[in-house]
Amino acid sequence: MKEKKSLGYEYLKGLWEVNPVFKQVLGMCPALAVTVSVMNGLAMALATTFVLVFSSLLISFIRKLIPNQVRIAAFIVIIATFVTIADLVMKAKFPELSKALGPFVPLIVVNCIILGRAEAFASKNSPFRSLIDALGNGTGFLIALVVMGGIREIIGSRTLLGYQVLPNGFEPWLIMILPAGAFLTLGLLMGLANFYVDRKNRIEKQELVQKYRKTPDSVEIKGQEA
Repeated sequence: MKEKKSLGYEYLKGLWEVNPVFKQVLGMCPALAVTVSVMNGLAMALATTFVLVFSSLLISFIRKLIPNQVRIAAFIVIIATFVTIADLVMKAKFPELSKALGPFVPLIVVNCIILGRAEAFASKNSPFRSLIDALGNGTGFLIALVVMGGIREIIGSRTLLGYQVLPNGFEPWLIMILPAGAFLTLGLLMGLANFYVDRKNRIEKQELVQKYRKTPDSVEIKGQEA
């Protein structure tokens, strides 16, 4: 029987180990399209997290009632319901933000992060574990979009959340607020993430090798003393 991970792990894995953007490379459409500013990235991430959390929770509750043959269609209907709620609330309460995000809020329906977690986790686990997993992945998605939006907004507009943070002498890089800037930012961040993981793995291997090299010497010394 497969051992279940702790609830803390189920949440924290979404922040780094299986981060939707940097590790699984999912949700690339909104990650590249709306991150011209921190506010846009934050709004998109929160809307996606809302849909992810409530769809995962509902799917987990009724997972035993959904026939296997139509599970994907059922998942999409459930996801679309919560996307509609998020879209209508955003249009009513935050019309300017909704206009800035354009069609990308309705497109949450086909976001691979949500359908992927529904299929891989929510349909196989209890509601509470599914809730924790969804919150973790949503938080990881939010971190990725906010970081990308912050970098692009600062370098491309000299501002952060609308406030100027770089001096007037700095010439904004207009490429950063264009589609090419999104690909450039994402590529650099993924490269840094992979570099960190690779370096960490090399250090751990070196420490392991040194540990095993010292072991025979210590055993031999103890044998001589005996």
